[in-house]
Amino acid sequence: MSRPDRTAPGQRAWDQDGWWRAHRFLVLRRLSQATLLGLFLVGPWFGFWLVKGTLAASLTLDTLPLTDPFIALQSLLAGHLPESSALVGVALVLIAYIMLGGRVYCAWVCPINPITDGAHWLRERLDLDKGWRLDRRAKYWLLAAALLVSLVGGTVAWEAVNPITILHRELIYGGLVAGSLGWTVIIAVFAFDLLVSRRGWCGHVCPVGAFYGLVGRLSLLRVSAHRPAACDDCMDCYAVCPEPHVITPAIKAMDRGPVILSQDCSNCGRCIDVCAPAVFRYAWRGDVRTEEPSVPIGTEQRRQAA
Repeated sequence: MSRPDRTAPGQRAWDQDGWWRAHRFLVLRRLSQATLLGLFLVGPWFGFWLVKGTLAASLTLDTLPLTDPFIALQSLLAGHLPESSALVGVALVLIAYIMLGGRVYCAWVCPINPITDGAHWLRERLDLDKGWRLDRRAKYWLLAAALLVSLVGGTVAWEAVNPITILHRELIYGGLVAGSLGWTVIIAVFAFDLLVSRRGWCGHVCPVGAFYGLVGRLSLLRVSAHRPAACDDCMDCYAVCPEPHVITPAIKAMDRGPVILSQDCSNCGRCIDVCAPAVFRYAWRGDVRTEEPSVPIGTEQRRQAA
């Protein structure tokens, strides 16, 4: 059964189970992003210091250090040995993302994510084509290039141009003023995803996402298509998923069962939101149970969703 052209993804879930059921993880993601950003902002804006620093490196309640492991790796390659507290911060962050899924950073933490999601929303409303189809390996080449430049140049290379760092730093220390670099970054990333490549920045370009994807390859928390036979091929999950190629292997149990194992999955939960038959859920990596035997998705539908 195909989704009617005038029915938005998730509309069936909304009609069947209510608005919250069809949007819960999207709302929780926005709350997570806003809350984390707010923790950094209350200090410089209101003088109440819960967290000092930025997403690159921070200290919570003057006790808990957290350090971005990608930045720490660049720094190490550049010849700068991190302090012991920074290394503790790296270990804590790595443990968290190995448990939760590396690219959960992209969906639940990164301040650029709402910008790219907004560009995708507008692209869908304007019915624009997919644009430039970048190779998914591009972000890994950029990741390798950033590490190589750090090694050769003795500098933390990617942070000079990293939109996440630029936007976060300006929000915390300077505020976004007209003509600032932060606004330039927002407009550039938004325009790239809107006019150049569908979900291009996060899915095909950003080396930070590539790094966290590698970190989370063996992560414990995953999305599972635990009711594959309930799938009616409505394609709503493909329409909302930032990385739709990760879905088919789980629904067809092509790898090691119904769990989405791809490192590209960001655990955003949108497939869980919009699926009226409740095919998906969060599960632990080893949970390979299904309620019914899986059924295949049509070849033509997979091709259109890719």
